[in-house]
Amino acid sequence: MHGILGGTFDPPHIGHLAVAMAALEQLDLDVVRFIPAGDPWQKRDELVSDAGHRLAMTRLAASEDPRFIVDDIEMRRAGASYMVDTVEALGGRCILILGADAARNLVTWHRAEELIDLVEIAVVPRPGSSVEDVRAILGDSVVGLSMPTIDLSGTQIRAHVANGHSPRFLVPDAVCDYIGTNELYR
Repeated sequence: MHGILGGTFDPPHIGHLAVAMAALEQLDLDVVRFIPAGDPWQKRDELVSDAGHRLAMTRLAASEDPRFIVDDIEMRRAGASYMVDTVEALGGRCILILGADAARNLVTWHRAEELIDLVEIAVVPRPGSSVEDVRAILGDSVVGLSMPTIDLSGTQIRAHVANGHSPRFLVPDAVCDYIGTNELYR
């Protein structure tokens, strides 16, 4: 069985890697497939880095473990990136790994009912959102992953770098180097 960890990955950070590792260990997954959004419909009002940079950084981050795979399926598809289309293209049946904050809003996603029927849902706690909050919305079939809550986001890292600070120790070293070399978020 494979897990899917989708997102903007702008940039991919240690929280993403910790979540992927928790899913591998606790759900007995063969791989976790990192899927950077090509055209993230939920971030239409935000400035998002070029897809090529996000893909390159995600590949660097995923190189930390051979069971982490990066799939550019959403970047190769024209138009908005909808997870239901991605899951269908990958043949369905998988485990969708979400932060509790994103999972609470899953019912607002494009073709949400179809997506929920296609996948199992694994949820990690996020600041202000628990697995129990998600179960109250989606039901008891939601699997909770046990791990410390990591209060870190791409938005925070981008602002940190924009203020002249290093992202070292917030992102993998290779991603930190990539951000510096390409002068991202400045």
